[in-house]
Amino acid sequence: MIRLKSASDIEHLHVSGAKLGDVLRQIGEMVSPGVTTRELDRVAELRIRELGAKPAFLHYSGYPATLCVSINEQVIHGIPGHRVLNSGDVVSLDLGLIYEGYYADSAITVACGPVASRDQELIETTRRSLYAGIDAVHVGARLGDIGHAVQQVVEAQGMSVVRDYVGHGVGKELHEDPEVPNYGRAGTGLTLKEGLVIAIEPMVNAGSSAVRVLNDDWTVVTVDGQKSAHFEHTIAVTAQGPVILTRP
Repeated sequence: MIRLKSASDIEHLHVSGAKLGDVLRQIGEMVSPGVTTRELDRVAELRIRELGAKPAFLHYSGYPATLCVSINEQVIHGIPGHRVLNSGDVVSLDLGLIYEGYYADSAITVACGPVASRDQELIETTRRSLYAGIDAVHVGARLGDIGHAVQQVVEAQGMSVVRDYVGHGVGKELHEDPEVPNYGRAGTGLTLKEGLVIAIEPMVNAGSSAVRVLNDDWTVVTVDGQKSAHFEHTIAVTAQGPVILTRP
């Protein structure tokens, strides 16, 4: 069931989103050679709690951490631990929080030190595809318009959109209806209405779109071993156009 949000709901979601955007920016700035993924996770949880919020991912369906840290061929849901970041790594950070009962969800990908030109292109293409999807959002648009916009940006660079995982609605639950694919045909799918709040989150692979889950039952990796990137914002559909709720 799709739950449209009131103006008051969106104000609350905007507060949650701004807090999340600030924390995620800080974690992104910590990414550097020698830092462990567990250290990133520890600081993410500390900062969220200092803001009077709660981690959204910790213990969600059994997930054991606050932050998802996915490196290189890891696409999403990488579990923080003892792994040390190295120069040249492509590091995706996915984070969520709950503030006064309202969820926010966002992700960024950052380069750890200098990276190869193709890796930088992967990061920038994924970022551009997110904003192309956001630009397609308006009252009366269709879900297929979002996915089509993302897909066009990605495939123009010879890269692939992950199809096994998609965006989603956000509100008083972390994952609500509808699903928001990062591929599709323009003019098809659900019609966007004022008050809809969704997470648009392109996951883009440098090579094939095929992915698999590791034995930890969480970490998703590319089948061909090529690198992946991930960006996400929580977006409100308003009469004035899309509002990015998770901007720092």
